[in-house]
Amino acid sequence: MEIVTEFAYTVREIEHCLIPLRDGTQLAARIWLPEVADPQTFPAILEYLPYRKRDGTAVRDALTHPWMAGQGYVCVRVDMRGNGESQGLMADEYLLQEQEDALEVIDWLCRQSWCDGNVGMMGISWGGFNGLQVAARQPEALKAIITLCSTDDRFADDIHYKGGNLLMENFGWAATMLNFSAAVPDPLLVEDWKSLWHQRLDAMPLLAETWLQHQTRDDYWRHGSVCEGYAQIKAAVYAVGGWGDAYRNTVSRLMENLPGPKKAMLGPWIHKYPHFAVPNPAIGFLQEAKRWWDHWLKGVDNGVMDDAACTFYLQDILPPKGSYAERPGVWVQTAGWPDPQVQWTDFSLGEHGLNPGAQPLVTTRSICSPLTTGLHQGEYCAIWFGPDGPTDQRRDDAHSLCFDSQPLTEPLALLGDARLKLRLASDTACGQLVARLNAVAPDGQVTQISYGVLNLTLREDFSRVTPVVPGEPMDVHLNLDHIGMRLPAGYRLRLALSTASFPLLWPSRELTTLTLLPALQSLQLPVFIGAAVDCPFEAPQSATPVAMEVLRAAAPKRTLIEDVGSGEVCVKIEDDLGAVRFTDHGLSVDQRCTEQYRTLPWDPLSTRADIEWHYRVGRDQWAVEVESHLSVHADAEWFYIEAEQTAWEQGQLEHRRQWSKRVARVAL
Repeated sequence: MEIVTEFAYTVREIEHCLIPLRDGTQLAARIWLPEVADPQTFPAILEYLPYRKRDGTAVRDALTHPWMAGQGYVCVRVDMRGNGESQGLMADEYLLQEQEDALEVIDWLCRQSWCDGNVGMMGISWGGFNGLQVAARQPEALKAIITLCSTDDRFADDIHYKGGNLLMENFGWAATMLNFSAAVPDPLLVEDWKSLWHQRLDAMPLLAETWLQHQTRDDYWRHGSVCEGYAQIKAAVYAVGGWGDAYRNTVSRLMENLPGPKKAMLGPWIHKYPHFAVPNPAIGFLQEAKRWWDHWLKGVDNGVMDDAACTFYLQDILPPKGSYAERPGVWVQTAGWPDPQVQWTDFSLGEHGLNPGAQPLVTTRSICSPLTTGLHQGEYCAIWFGPDGPTDQRRDDAHSLCFDSQPLTEPLALLGDARLKLRLASDTACGQLVARLNAVAPDGQVTQISYGVLNLTLREDFSRVTPVVPGEPMDVHLNLDHIGMRLPAGYRLRLALSTASFPLLWPSRELTTLTLLPALQSLQLPVFIGAAVDCPFEAPQSATPVAMEVLRAAAPKRTLIEDVGSGEVCVKIEDDLGAVRFTDHGLSVDQRCTEQYRTLPWDPLSTRADIEWHYRVGRDQWAVEVESHLSVHADAEWFYIEAEQTAWEQGQLEHRRQWSKRVARVAL
């Protein structure tokens, strides 16, 4: 990546600024401004997050915001209420209070002497979510947003539930927020830091309980889901995602449903900004963002809206691996979404595998997978640059009902969401359907292309439970995650069906056998017939990286452990984020997490999640440490949550709190 040090404008940084809200709360901001001799106004670009500007996002902020400020924009990075050096308390994610605060921040920006009254919002993940949510509130000054790796539907497509199933990452993320939210304000910036810190610790919510109490798509999840009213968004939207990210489906839904100006990009990346994401090719995302902002915030007629509406990267299939440094492939473009360059090809699940056309299944086929099926699925959302992707699928396929095609006689390009229609029955009143679309290489290695999951009790509507009647036929529809992939001739397609995916999903309360019934069982594949284009983006650039000393390198690790005697399997995920010291202000930060997910192959009530987070921050002889623990197990009727948080200053105990909760199993 090219590091740029000279810009059209010299950049001045305000390291710490307080933004007053009407209720007296002050939010902390870091601001990068173009330096000019004569009074001049510029558009403002807001990034609004709970992740601490001082250290949590400092590395990526240094790469991004000074670069954009050098192009003639005021870049403002605000810590949300209850986080970093901001005052107040945060009770949950995406609350109405969060939106109201953002509206006040936008109003404050417009009243500053350096702002011309035009505002954009840019953010990834949480910042991408609230960019969409704030845009739906229609503040007059907000002309455009760039939303990356975000969702428009908080129940169907977020880190809590997927296909109506409880994601194990619901607890992983709850434990993460339990620890992140306990981070201490920097005493160099906040005089009463200790009082503020104790207020947060004393009011700490147990989000694992909150999220588990909402097992269907109720009003809790509808709030903040912009799919409830796409037409409410008037600002121009640039939707960006990555095939290696969990939120890849959002991009096409926004393009299909937003009525206003819009544009989309989907590359090969994990959950990171595209100018420094992996796998390569990274792109000149900042240059592309500048074109977007120049058009919508400065009124420059630069042709950005005359380009193709959607740009996708079609990845070439590779041997299976937990992570890739680079993904070969080609760029393609469409005029919108859906697009006539994507044509549907029908396959059916028949007596002899996956067949072109419509050939009904004649005999029944049944599957009851061990709960350890899915060990090679990988992480729900790849965030920490670890080996989190799906590995060779053969071992999971061995516990699945598989339908293989004949070898491809010509190359195949897929772009969109594969759609599965099945007629089946369950032998219990519950059940999970897991479908994986795989590519079988001539040498036998199996690479996952895409997957989808469905909780059968929510098969008709995610907002209400529809009881499963054992033995009664059910017609189910399941759309797999969007894909962009090219396969050469000689590969086979494989559809693998199972009744479990661990540790992706928390298992159903009973072991279930699913039976495909004699009927037309169909799979539609989105085949791209268009041509490749030259890469439409420049090479990646950034501003000067933050000055810091690496005290311990990050070392993410994922291990599978099997107890041969009992049969118990444990997936151990070590998210060691490393330890660094920021040389400009001397703060050192050390963060690491261990997640362990256990289950017996044939006992769904044996499943257990245990997550530990360790956080240490210090300067010179001063130090604060926080440890957070979260454990979850279940019986047939209840989930049981145990949690503890302990905090020390200078080795002296400052705070300890324990939780013991139970939540009824309603839809799970």
